[in-house]
Amino acid sequence: MIRLTRLKGGPFLLNPDLIEHVEITPDTVINLTTGHQFMVRESAEEVVSRVLEFRRAISQPAAEWLLASEAGPSAPER
Repeated sequence: MIRLTRLKGGPFLLNPDLIEHVEITPDTVINLTTGHQFMVRESAEEVVSRVLEFRRAISQPAAEWLLASEAGPSAPER
């Protein structure tokens, strides 16, 4: 989940897997695959940055597990 701020409200968490596209009008509008839209205070660049950070955070442990499992049971724990 990524933390964003509604344009006319408080913070909320968004599942980035649901983002279909981000529009850059004077405001940043996030369109979801569900048809919902959110106007947020963050710039489109900041939204993309947070999504990438989220993806890295969930991908890194999986990549480390895969490398360890490919190395076999004698591989040292990291």
